[in-house]
Order: sequence, then structure tokens, then C-alpha cells
Amino acid sequence: MARKAVKLASWTSAALGASGVYFYSNKYLDPNDFGAVRVGRAVATTAVISYDYLTSLRSVPYGSEEYLQLRSEVHLRSARRLCELCCANRGTFIKVGQHLGSLDHVLPEEYTSTLKVLHSQAPQSSMQEIRQVIREDLGKEIHDLFLSFDDTPLGAASLAQVHKAVLRDGRTVAVKVQHPKVQSQSSKDILLMEVLVLAVKQLFPEFEFMWLVDEAKKNLPLELDFLNEGKNAEKVAQMLKHFDFLKIPEIYWELSTKRILLMEFVEGGQVNDRAYMERNNINVNEISRHLGKMYSEMIFVNGFVHCDPHPGNMLVRKHPRTGKAEIVLLDHGLYQVLTDEFRLDYCHLWQSLIWTDMQKVKIYSQRLGAANLYPLFACMLTARSWDSINKGISHVPVTSTEDSEIRTNVTTCLPEISQLLNCVPRQMLLIFKTNDLLRSIEATLGTRASASSFLNMSRCCIRALAEHNKKNTHSFFRRTQISVCEAFNLWKIDLHELMLHVKGSKLACWVSSLLSWLVPIPH
Repeated sequence: MARKAVKLASWTSAALGASGVYFYSNKYLDPNDFGAVRVGRAVATTAVISYDYLTSLRSVPYGSEEYLQLRSEVHLRSARRLCELCCANRGTFIKVGQHLGSLDHVLPEEYTSTLKVLHSQAPQSSMQEIRQVIREDLGKEIHDLFLSFDDTPLGAASLAQVHKAVLRDGRTVAVKVQHPKVQSQSSKDILLMEVLVLAVKQLFPEFEFMWLVDEAKKNLPLELDFLNEGKNAEKVAQMLKHFDFLKIPEIYWELSTKRILLMEFVEGGQVNDRAYMERNNINVNEISRHLGKMYSEMIFVNGFVHCDPHPGNMLVRKHPRTGKAEIVLLDHGLYQVLTDEFRLDYCHLWQSLIWTDMQKVKIYSQRLGAANLYPLFACMLTARSWDSINKGISHVPVTSTEDSEIRTNVTTCLPEISQLLNCVPRQMLLIFKTNDLLRSIEATLGTRASASSFLNMSRCCIRALAEHNKKNTHSFFRRTQISVCEAFNLWKIDLHELMLHVKGSKLACWVSSLLSWLVPIPH
């Protein structure tokens, strides 16, 4: 087995260089374009990690206490090596590392906790490079376009960085500028990752992470087109304009290109900065509820989902005029467009989970590709144990014991998790990422999903299903019937939520008995 790991580097090098050229995205690539250092670094890190797993655990009885301890140590060493590789190779590697770091209920904690630092360790381009990009794309120098331009970026991400500037007409703007080498390196980096993942699969057949490479292939070109990001921002601003707690910065198209995006400058604290909220008298629980409402609306009602809700992309502030708490949503490069079939199946699944209809949980999980792994699928979606799901996630509070059990099961069930992620629709992968990022924010704020948040999700599901049913009937009587049923089911949720606040009283017991006789939510 150890010999296999030693062969990994030569196997990968052979795969990369056997023919001297590569076919990727309809282009032939010269191997010299990869950069020997970047390729060598990635191959060496992959080989060392593989060798560590193969040799460190082979002489220890599987499942023993010593095995679990050693495995945790290997996970941590490997995660640190992977993190160092991402920081060294930058660009696409950091983007993929950030994605891995957000998969709290998919990967062992050693990986997610280590890779989370990549959100704050993104590279910075020099001002010389920034000037070059602006000159190439806009045809003018910075001093010709702006009254002032801050040399120190407000923030740097894996693909770009943002500077504060003042336009000639006095408007204060945020200028997002792409790192100059990202476009040319991204496709080559993805090809390198694809070869390495295939190589590792030769050693570990249960290793099923090709889905991650497939997603990077599909999504990176979209994220690297800032005009697409601007269109997404305007679309979601229109879609969610009824939420007075949401702010989407305005896009200034006259100075925007595929590599430069100019937008309204908005200040605020990061959404996971509890101390900032306390200093500014912003209610943490209110912000958490707003996040839940916003994403439930995106997923269940509109099927257009912002898929990168890490703390750097969401700010909170008090509105300068009204003084109300506001969420500022940034970075609109990556959205998932859900098909109606997927969205409605997902609505049905959440309804079944919230109302503990286990037969329908199985049916709709399987419709979404989970097959016989539907209990694992339900646990990954809700971040709850199978026991809690059977008892009712809107009734059983989350405990530290349950969280610990889930963490343990993630490590134990990694092959099954990998298999499941390869089977579900590609749309589900970014939904998983979005769910985990939101839960990470809730955990930091200490506002872990409550019964109220699940019931808000249920309201969106009811509205989405009713709207779909009304669109598919020409009968006035049937549309009226659907609307009445929708109103009744929303009232039922309101009543159920009220009972949660007076739980234990005689009134609660009486109404709970009454609710059990009411017609279940129709599908």
C-alpha cells in the first residue's frame, strides 16, 4: 500500500505529461504553461497526504480508541498541508479550499476548522497589478477616473480584491478588481486538480470527490465574469425588494467590465461579528431570523440562490435614516438556478421533515437522488441526528450531545457521504454548501436553527407549492380552493408557533390535540 503512494507522484506526472499536450475545455494546453513549481507543489502535497494515511493507520485495529486518535491526528496534519498548498498556489486553489472549509457536515472537523482560515488569508495583488487591470479594461489611468483611490484594499478574496474610491462626480464607490493571473491559471488549475483526484481514487476507491472538480469547472467561469455578477445583483434586488431589511449595493455599469465591477459603497460589520452587533445595538436573533427568511425565499419561492454566504459577503448595519437593522448582501458571482422539478421536490421534502412524515421523507429524498442513503441525506440537510428527525426537528431542541454525535458520524460515514454527493443532482451540491455556511454563522452567533426558523421555511414551502398549483389550473374554483387551503395552512403554522411559546400550558395541550385532527398540509 505504501508503495502505491510513492507511485502517486510518478503516475500523476505521467498523466500530465505523457502526450506533451492536454485537451481541456476544447483547448490544447502546453504543459510548460502550468508552472513547474505549482504542479510540483500540488503533486508532492497529494503524495505526502496519501502516504500518511496509508502508513499511519495500517498497523492499528480499525475502530479502536487508538485508531480514532491516530486518524484524527492524520486528518489534522493533512488538512494543514492542504491549507498550505492552497495559500501557496492561490487563486483557484484557495477558492476550492474555501468550499471544502464550508462543508461542516460533510468533512471531518479537522479539515473544516483548518480550511476556514482561507476566508481571511486570500492573496492581495499589488497596486501595480491593479493599475494594469484598470488600464487594460477601461483604457485610462486611475487618476483619470477617480478623485481618490485607496491603495490598501478593503478586503481580498481568492479571485479579486475591493478598493474604496471616489468618482469624479463625488460618489463613493467600491471597486472590485480581479487578480490579473486568475483568468489564465484557473482552467489549468482545475485540470491539475482533476488529475490529482483521479490519482488519489486509485489508492482509495471510496474517495469520491470528483463532484468538487465538476462544480469548479462549471462555476468558476461564471464567477470570473463580473458583468454576470452585476446582473445577478440587480436580479436578486428586484426579486427580494419586499424585504426592507435587505440591502443590495447599486451597480455602476459605466465603469464595469468582466474584470472590474463598480458598485455603491456600503459600510457595516461582518454578519458573524457578535461584538459589533452588541456595540451597535443590533439584535443578533433578529439578524439570524432575517437570514433564514431571505434564504428560504430564494430557495423555495424563487429558485435563485446566492451560494456563497460566508461572513465576508454579508454585512450588518443600522440603516442611516431609519435606524433599522439591515443585512447587506455582497458578492453575487455565484447563484444556483433551481429547476421547478427540483425546487418543488425540495419543498415537499422539507415539509415532510418539518411535519415528521417519514414516508414522504423517504419518497422525496429518493426523488432527489439519495436512493437507500435517504436517512444520511436527511441528516446532512438538517444537521440533525436521525433520532431527532424521527421525533420532529421543530419539536426537539439541538443539544451539544447531538452535535458531538453528528461530528463523529461525519468521520465514520465519509465513504457513504462521498457516494451520496456523487449521486444527488448537481444543484444539491451548492445547496449543501449554502446550508453549511449559514449554520456556521448561526453557530458563531449562538442562534442555532430554532423551531421558528423551520416554521418560516415551511411558510415559504406552502406559498411555493400553492403558487405552482395555481399556475397549473385554469379553473377559478380550483384556484380559489388552493388559496383558501394555503391561507389555512399558514394559519395552522402561526398557531403551532404560538403554542411553542406557551408550551406546557393547558391551552397548548388542547390546541395540540386539535391540530392532530386537522387536515395535513396537502402536497
